Amino acid sequence: MADEHFDVLIVGAGLSGIGAGWHLQNGAPGRSYVILEGREAIGGTWDLFRYPGIRSDSDMYTLGYAFKPWTEAKAIADGPSILKYVRETARDFGIDKHIRYGHQVKSAAWSSEDARWTVEAVKADGAKVRITANFVFLCGGYYSYEGGYTPDFPGAARFKGRIVHPQKWPEDLDYAGKRVVVIGSGATAMTLVPELAKTAAKVTMLQRSPTYVVSRPAEDALANKLRRWLPAMLAYNLIRWRNVLMGMWFYRLTRRKPAQVKQTILDMVRAQLGPDYDVGRHFTPTYNPWDQRLCLVPDADLFEAIKAGKAEVVTEQIETFTASGIQLKSGQALRADIIVTATGLVLQVMNGLSITVDGRAVDPGQTLSYKGMMYEGTPNLASAFGYTNASWTLKCDLTCEYVCRLLNHMQKTGLRQATPRNHDPDIERLPWLDFSSGYVTRAMEKFPKQGSKAPWKLHQNYALDLMSLRYARLEDGSLEFSNPEPAKVKARETAAA
Repeated sequence: MADEHFDVLIVGAGLSGIGAGWHLQNGAPGRSYVILEGREAIGGTWDLFRYPGIRSDSDMYTLGYAFKPWTEAKAIADGPSILKYVRETARDFGIDKHIRYGHQVKSAAWSSEDARWTVEAVKADGAKVRITANFVFLCGGYYSYEGGYTPDFPGAARFKGRIVHPQKWPEDLDYAGKRVVVIGSGATAMTLVPELAKTAAKVTMLQRSPTYVVSRPAEDALANKLRRWLPAMLAYNLIRWRNVLMGMWFYRLTRRKPAQVKQTILDMVRAQLGPDYDVGRHFTPTYNPWDQRLCLVPDADLFEAIKAGKAEVVTEQIETFTASGIQLKSGQALRADIIVTATGLVLQVMNGLSITVDGRAVDPGQTLSYKGMMYEGTPNLASAFGYTNASWTLKCDLTCEYVCRLLNHMQKTGLRQATPRNHDPDIERLPWLDFSSGYVTRAMEKFPKQGSKAPWKLHQNYALDLMSLRYARLEDGSLEFSNPEPAKVKARETAAA
């Protein structure tokens, strides 16, 4: 027997899970819910990552919740500020009272006969817990918390210094006055390098290939003015919509005129680093903008560290680690006391859960994704997953709204089961994300597929998702509602007799 039953079970107490709690309380009031969090704290990514300089790579007016204004001066915020914001939200709205810490969810089994999930979790002391729920909402993010991705570097065992991955940054790591090599060219590396450069002797960002880098002011001057002149929520919504529309416009421009956007970005980098810097080698990718995620640097901090001689970028391939650093294939040697492997994450589908439906194991890689949030053939289960080309929370807020609409519709109709089903044999199955980043391509075969047409197509577009998730009909021919409440079935049979 299960220990308890809830209307909704949320997995994860990070940015998405706390947002889901708020939406349930406001959009589907009266539903009982519980949040199971594997760790001992609220915050998810923003509590897990402790590396120096940890910050957002999106502006907080779109990364923040739609219902709670971001009120701090910096639009590109540091990790501790974001963590404080998430925890304040949980406390202010009483969401923290629904969290069970130290509950690592392992599996979920759906029974059509009972119209409910049985979820199994393991507590910190090893004890197993079983909870049943009518609906499961996966809000545990998209990567494994167990550890990041580190390639098998030749000779790593010979290195006499320390090798660390940013996902598990040691509290005792002293890099002041040390030579540090950061391997990688993504958002984590771009964040680490200027921060480490403040006290390290020299920081080298070693990359196989360049990434597009765009500098923006850490503070949004217009946003800060509006917050002084207007009520907090009004100012927040105006800036949020301005940033959403600007982001959509810019992304569309990269698709329509990639060469022009590429040149504009590179001209901005040259303006920062000067005419003598080899922008062609170190900051000119072979792909078009937004084929991979652009990297955002606040107040040009990376460029300032390079100009000051505290940091450098080396674009080369690794031959081997040595006792004193890294030997490159070009013959160049990089001396290092510390090597940081900012080499990416390990993506994880369905929060790593083992899922079964009426005894049948669900293989996400063989399913179609419904509206980017539910899974073909899997009832009463949704995942919160953000955008690759915009802020994470924009899509999660819409997903939470949709889940509330779904729950309300099921309650109104007395139908206990909502299952996405594809009835089009000619629909083309495509990779879930059209993104060439290594951490994505390594995992895509395990993720569900998107279809070539709605509602199976993944838009990566806030306006289209707004129409699809907030306003479109729930009964669209692809989402099957079934499994009426037994009491209502019996009442109808009695009336008919």
